[in-house]
Parts: sequence; C-alpha cells; structure tokens
Amino acid sequence: MTSDALSIPSELESALRLRTVQYFITKRPWLDLYGVHVRPVPPFGSTSRKPHYDPALIHRCLPDELLFEVFARMMPYDLGRAACVCRKWRYTVRNPVFWRNACLKAWQTAGVIENYKILQSNYDGSWRKMWLLRSRVRTDGLYVSRNTYIRAGITEWKITNPVHIVCYFRYIRFYPSGRFLYKNSSQKLKDVAKYMNFKASKSDSLYRGTYTLSMSDDKIEAAVLYPGTRPTVLRIRLRLRGTAIGANNRMDLLSLVTSGVNDEEISSTEEDILGVVEGWEDDETHNPDIPAVSHKRGMTPFVFVPFEEVEQSVLNLPPEKMDYYVTG
Repeated sequence: MTSDALSIPSELESALRLRTVQYFITKRPWLDLYGVHVRPVPPFGSTSRKPHYDPALIHRCLPDELLFEVFARMMPYDLGRAACVCRKWRYTVRNPVFWRNACLKAWQTAGVIENYKILQSNYDGSWRKMWLLRSRVRTDGLYVSRNTYIRAGITEWKITNPVHIVCYFRYIRFYPSGRFLYKNSSQKLKDVAKYMNFKASKSDSLYRGTYTLSMSDDKIEAAVLYPGTRPTVLRIRLRLRGTAIGANNRMDLLSLVTSGVNDEEISSTEEDILGVVEGWEDDETHNPDIPAVSHKRGMTPFVFVPFEEVEQSVLNLPPEKMDYYVTG
C-alpha cells in the first residue's frame, strides 16, 4: 500500500478535529440568544399598531388606561420604584405628564410661566430631567436635626461631678405653598410625626413660618414667629443638598438668629413673617428689649426621613444606641 492511500484530505481532517473538540467543550445554547433583539412592550399611548401579546397576568387583566390612572395618583418617588418592576412600567412611568404635574406642584410658588421658561432654557424641555436636577425641598416627610449638649448635674452620694447628656431635635416640615412647620422637642420622631400638621393644637408647640428657595445657590431663607408679650422672630438660613441625584435629603444649617420685632410689624403680616425680616442684618433687631442673638450651638445638619420610614428610623433609638448607628 502506498503512502498516498493513507493521506487524509485537509477538509476531512479539519472536520474530524472540530468533532473531537466538541467532546471537550460544554454546550451553551443560551449563547445563541446573544445579539437577538427583543421588541419592548409599547407604552400606553404608543402609535404602534402591531398586535402584541403580553404574558404577564397583571398586564392582561389591568388595561393600560387604568394603569395610567394608578400612576397618576402616585408620588414621584413611588414612580421611581415602580419603574424598577418591569420594562412596560418603566416606559409608562417616563410619560411626561406624570413629571409635569410633579414639577408644577413642587415649584408652584414660581408660577406656571416661569417654570416653563426654566424648563426650556435649562432642562431641554424634559420634565423628568427638571425633577431630578433642579433643587427643591421635599414635602413627603420631615427634616430632622439631632443635637446634644452636656449639662452639669447635682452631686449625689459618691458622685461628685455628675454630668448629663441632653438630646433634643429640630423638626421641619415644608409645604409646596411656601409655608413650613417648625418644632424643637426632645420627643422621638415617631411621636412628633403624628401631629406635625396645620391641624395641631397650640399645646403641641408647633410654630408656623414661611420660606423661599434660591435656585442659584440652593439656599433656603426661612423665618418663624414666636408670639407672646415679647414677640421674637427666628431667622434660619439653610443650604440644600443630597446624597444622590434628585435626593435633596440633607440640609446644612448655615445660621440661626433670633431678633425682636414690634407689634406694628406683625399685626398685619403674621402669615408672611419672612417678608418682614427680609433684608435684615444678623445683628438687627426692632425691639430694644430683645437683642439679636446669633446661635452657634445646635447647628447639626438636617436629615430627611420619609413618612413611610418614620417608625423604623434610627432617630427613635435611645441616644447611646443612636450614636452607635450613626458613627458605626
């Protein structure tokens, strides 16, 4: 037999080698799906006329019109959570109608025309982009500032130099109308949140004030009136910031000043006390019996707590455990 009879063609040799390799390579059929385009579910109001079958039970039982009405009644942050459920919900949530209503409500003090001008000039006509990037105060919860100070105690038994750590909170609840509620208290967050509204009684020691938000530097000017025989106004300057885009969940306390006002100034403008003290200097007072005082203590930043997280917040813990969670 000649050597030519034993030679194997090159095409057959490559085929035999490929067949041998298949025994050592694990088959992965899902690799065949790479690069295959899956057509997304058309959102509500789409102009596409192609019929589509959605296997999800909730999408087959709930019409798009009802889904739209449900989303229209949800808070913006709840819409963000709903967008993580599935692709159809994500596309539906991107409907500009939802974000237009949220923006016009959040910045209602600026007016509709001014909001439309800002939309076109700064945010390319996108209401959702405006909601994420434009600074705003959150109204779906409370801003809380926890402060502590040391107070000397009374000598008892073998304890010669006792000290006490006193813990108190500053609570602020903003409203889109330009008003807010303010309270200083040692009560826990879950107890204060129950009556932090305009229907609270005078015994709850809630004080009403007005505020303005500057769009240029994210600063808040606020004022609260302490009524009584010697009326005093509390002027607050805050800087708004966030731990993520669109969060707006932190506020730095820049200054805290108390000043005296006379009866003529507050007789007709009690609801707009900020307009009375606007432009005042830090050491300015209109009552010689009440000097202006700039407070340097209790300047801890504010942390935002949504209403649905009030009961589980670490701010309800005792001071010693709270320090562990904050610093740990």
